[in-house]
Amino acid sequence: MKLNFNIKNKLFILIKMIRYNLRIIFANRFIWFLIAALAFFLFFAVQVVLNGEAMSEDVVYNLLIFPGILLIFYPSVFGIQNDDDSRMLEILFGIPNYRYKVWLVRLLMIYTLVFFIILLFAVLASVLLYKVNLFEMAYQLIYPIIFLGSMAFMFSTIIKNGNGTAVAMVLIGVALLILREDLMEGTQWDIFLNPFDIPNNLNEVIWAGIIRKNRIFMAIGTLVFVLYGLFNLQKREKFV
Repeated sequence: MKLNFNIKNKLFILIKMIRYNLRIIFANRFIWFLIAALAFFLFFAVQVVLNGEAMSEDVVYNLLIFPGILLIFYPSVFGIQNDDDSRMLEILFGIPNYRYKVWLVRLLMIYTLVFFIILLFAVLASVLLYKVNLFEMAYQLIYPIIFLGSMAFMFSTIIKNGNGTAVAMVLIGVALLILREDLMEGTQWDIFLNPFDIPNNLNEVIWAGIIRKNRIFMAIGTLVFVLYGLFNLQKREKFV
């Protein structure tokens, strides 16, 4: 009986902690970003249908990547500022091993939640537009989404202002799209590389190798961004 009570008590505390951190992460604005992401997905899906474009997995991937980036944008860009506005930074910096116990857990929560939302969007796309492998689609989408989310988190620890970070990320996004058009499209360095859009003149084995290298590149980049951001959060005097 005592063991069961302890387990229930720990589960209750864990659920309360998750709910509390989610409120901080999204600052009660998450529902609006979720609605916006869904609206963008439906709008572009309708445009694709009206234009008579042939449905395929690569089309669904392109339809889902922007809503995914939109979902990751707010908590990654404004997370530090939300802590500052709620006067939580001073408390958080007093926790031993602060970066690992708080923000690393929050990042994992953000990425996990976004993954499941993208999975739900993939279900919607599979029902309304074109049947896809749901987990494969969500798995491939999460690479660029987490990469950009981690980059935004890193810049938020450098700029220390949500609006400033948002402007920086928009400019970086525009620059990446321009570079993609001119230099990186279809290469292993293409952040927006669509793994389902196989070029007609390219061998499938070579394409699989490009995709693998691209995902390794983004995984390493994500790790570097997160570690550098967490390192910046050790410099207490720059934040409080």
